[in-house]
Amino acid sequence: MKLDASMGFATPLKDVAALAQAAEAIGFDAIWTSETQHDPFLPLTHVAAATTKLKFGTAVAIAFARSPMNVAHIAWDLAAQSGGRFLLGLGTQVQAHIERRFGMTWAPPVPRLREYVNALRAIWAAWQTGGKLNFRGEHYKLTLMTPFFSPGPIEQPHIPVFIAGVGEPLCRLAGEVADGFHVHPYHTRKYLSEIIRPAIEQGAKKADRALTAIELATMAFVAVNDQEIEQQRSQVAFYASTPSYRPVLEVHGWAAIGEQLSALAARGQWAEMPRLISDEMLETFVIIGAWETIGDKLRARYAGLLDRVGLYRPYVPGVEDAQWRQLADRLAD
Repeated sequence: MKLDASMGFATPLKDVAALAQAAEAIGFDAIWTSETQHDPFLPLTHVAAATTKLKFGTAVAIAFARSPMNVAHIAWDLAAQSGGRFLLGLGTQVQAHIERRFGMTWAPPVPRLREYVNALRAIWAAWQTGGKLNFRGEHYKLTLMTPFFSPGPIEQPHIPVFIAGVGEPLCRLAGEVADGFHVHPYHTRKYLSEIIRPAIEQGAKKADRALTAIELATMAFVAVNDQEIEQQRSQVAFYASTPSYRPVLEVHGWAAIGEQLSALAARGQWAEMPRLISDEMLETFVIIGAWETIGDKLRARYAGLLDRVGLYRPYVPGVEDAQWRQLADRLAD
């Protein structure tokens, strides 16, 4: 099982190179950025330049905030700069964010993302082969690519595309068209084994692909002390209050708790919400234990289910380095 790291939301660009070098020395297989307070792609140019083995990618960049051509250029340059170590992770976001935060138009996300991924691959194929670009879909039409605008072929032209999601439709899409799937941190082993993986397998069969062709990755909720236990209780309560994430609770028979949490969130009663997360629920979502036991607990929860795992906490050089290194060694055994 590969151990991945995540970059802190507010990591200054001037610190990225040193962070990446430290992550590579620890033994992480990859490091991921996210689209929150800063652009997810810009730090990765520093990662590519500062490292030689560390893979890196977005978990995730919001696809519908950008044109496929824009993302194709960024991904192509990062792949070329790093010798093929870049992993492109795409997410859909919800309608309110697409329309009101990014100022873009909304459409049903699954068919649009399918088209988006296929458009990226059509662009990359045109650049690599010098062939004609002729992609025509419902949402995207890409038919103009002259030599002046083509970056031309690169040595490692296959760019793995990960998509992310919680519900079954996006899971099926991952099996159909993606190279990898980012499992949302808000999940359980039961939901992963009974809903996510079967849905991905359905998509893979539809496209005549093997399930093993799709890498599954996640950042797991972990708590190593009492303070973190209560922080994670609040985190689980927040995610469980989101109606679109209700299927995770339904698998366990906890849908009514989700409805109560949604009602509290609607009234702004955030402090009341963690009280609805019992210890049983918490331990279903969160791995709790000392650093020395986390590796074995990750293996016990995810063996045979995931290919990549990280912790839902950013890697900070010089903070808990010994523990991170021990975890990397344990998962590599």
